[in-house]
Amino acid sequence: EHAAMVPFADGSVQAAQASPIAAALIAWHARHGRHDLPWQREPTPYRVWVSEVMLQQTQVATVIGYYERFMQRFPDVHALAAAPPDEVLHLWSGLGYYSRARNLQRAARQIVVDHGGVFPDDPVLLARLPGIGRSTAAAIAALACGRRAAILDGNVRRVLSRYFRIEGSPADPDTQRRLWQLAEACTPGQQVEVYTQAVMDLGATVCTRRRPLCLSCPLSAGCGGYRSGRPEDFPAARPRAARPQRQVVMLLAARADGSVLLRRRPPQGVWGGLWAPLEFDSIEAAAAFCASHLAGAAVDVVPLRPVHHVFTHFELTITPLLAHCTGAMAAPAGVMEGDGVLWYNPREPARVGLPAPIVALLDALSAA
Repeated sequence: EHAAMVPFADGSVQAAQASPIAAALIAWHARHGRHDLPWQREPTPYRVWVSEVMLQQTQVATVIGYYERFMQRFPDVHALAAAPPDEVLHLWSGLGYYSRARNLQRAARQIVVDHGGVFPDDPVLLARLPGIGRSTAAAIAALACGRRAAILDGNVRRVLSRYFRIEGSPADPDTQRRLWQLAEACTPGQQVEVYTQAVMDLGATVCTRRRPLCLSCPLSAGCGGYRSGRPEDFPAARPRAARPQRQVVMLLAARADGSVLLRRRPPQGVWGGLWAPLEFDSIEAAAAFCASHLAGAAVDVVPLRPVHHVFTHFELTITPLLAHCTGAMAAPAGVMEGDGVLWYNPREPARVGLPAPIVALLDALSAA
């Protein structure tokens, strides 16, 4: 086969043999790949983009329901750009990594303002939008526009690390640079959208992190990881530091009708822009707040059952503290002290963004 001129990650262009894996993957995908995912039925740049952002850090099975509800409410980039941010976060509640949702809307607004609502098909331009990195930009360009663009998501890193027996951790800059070079070299000039879906599908369904199904893999004959007898060693695991432990007290200030006082969290940081109960460092601080700010509130001295939640970089233990609000606090007011604080009734939920652990906490409170 003739050598092809391949653009590499460092910007150089070098001669490389035709992709050693593309033909096998394209043939495999025709019989064994995924063909009926919701975003594949009408792979417009907008639909592919939303799916790719949702699939960052999240499994396909979890994403499907969220994706379909999101598309029903925001069928195009104009609808997403014009939506109230709370509605966007409401439909994202439970998916986690909420900065993805905020960046999704920021990018939608930028596409409307800077590009007239038309997605650019150039991965370089796409990568300049909020929340769209190099691999996501390439996925949109390849899957929706048929542009030759190499992706390197977690599944593809695993496939390439095993096939080419790359010893280093993908977190290492030199290893990452080498993987990008391989991703560029393996991406074919034709049927790029099929190849791109195929290599992602292979990593998700066959070349899995644990117990890969090597005997069912179309690449096993040339795979260095398989020949080594230890495919699970590739890619090398990054060193994991122990997660710090954090503890907070959340005040569930509840009125007689079951509504609970919530405050919008700052836009940056954990659960940015979402609504949650007021947070304190200690039970004493929460009780002092009740005494000074919540007239007629009585703090229940017995805390509710703690809630444990694991984030990527730390673990959080929430001690819920119940305060029954009476008197003036029972007045039917939808908003108190401006738009940053509201009374939320789990029995008649408003369309606002709530973190999944807070939804569970409020549901347990309303069921008690």
